[in-house]
Amino acid sequence: MLNEHNIPFIYRETTTEPLSRAEIESALAAMGLGVQDVLRKRDAATYGFTGAESDDVLLDAMAAHPRMLQRPIGLWRGRAALGRPAENLLTLLSD
Repeated sequence: MLNEHNIPFIYRETTTEPLSRAEIESALAAMGLGVQDVLRKRDAATYGFTGAESDDVLLDAMAAHPRMLQRPIGLWRGRAALGRPAENLLTLLSD
């Protein structure tokens, strides 16, 4: 979608280059979302998590198991957006 709008971007494959816990926390703060908002519960269950764990436990788990984290996440100039749906990423470009 970004290519269609001629918007340059850097893609990071988070399953092979996971976000650190600090990066996840920073993105959540920029999006104004909580851990539960970005938790993929079905994938969490694959790793033995119910989703009822504390935010601290889930953040560590998301960093260790990136499939537990909703994606894509777009970052731009201190702002962030969850790309579900993908059009949400375009909100990063508006002032």
